Amino acid sequence: MPRSHTYLLWSLLALPAVLILWQALHSTDSKIYGTLAHPAAEFAARLMIVAMMVTPLMLFFKGSEALRWLRKSRRALGVAAFAYAGLHVSFYLTDRGTLARVSEDLSALYVLAGWSALLVMLPLALTSNGYFQRRLGPRWKSLQRWTYPAAALVLLHWAAIRDWEAPAEALLHFGPLIALQAYRVWYWYLRPRPQRRIAEPALVRVTARVPK
Repeated sequence: MPRSHTYLLWSLLALPAVLILWQALHSTDSKIYGTLAHPAAEFAARLMIVAMMVTPLMLFFKGSEALRWLRKSRRALGVAAFAYAGLHVSFYLTDRGTLARVSEDLSALYVLAGWSALLVMLPLALTSNGYFQRRLGPRWKSLQRWTYPAAALVLLHWAAIRDWEAPAEALLHFGPLIALQAYRVWYWYLRPRPQRRIAEPALVRVTARVPK
């Protein structure tokens, strides 16, 4: 990817964060951090979903240049998703104010799922660069597959918020990803494949000479 495209991509990914931070710093609302924690979390989830949808979408649109570009940008999307998750956590901690209040929240399923998702995403974000990809070799791909448990925890965190008050929004966002990943599993492992015909061995003709 040309360097100018990389700068443009990161500028676009950072723009919502800049707007959210500007609103946080200029608001007089005492609960603004709790309010802004939600859009930061939504951006984190959406970027994660987009990054994970690219590969299964390429099974449908194999010649798409846009998807090839997105595939090359998945690492940036994943790191940006973690950055927005960090922003979400920062707002949450600021809103709660004390360690005691944060500790009390750990009894809630959605809070525990959120912290667990962040812990799983941390090593993925830290190793999402060429250095660790070369250093870890084949193990790098195995590590990056932990994105799937992280996504499941994010879904649980979103759906279970406020005692499962409105899980439909979370399912609406993750539904396309779940469907595409299910299709991907079917395509590679479950779909019927045409049986290969076994070539019949060629008959060797032996010409016998009859003595006169």
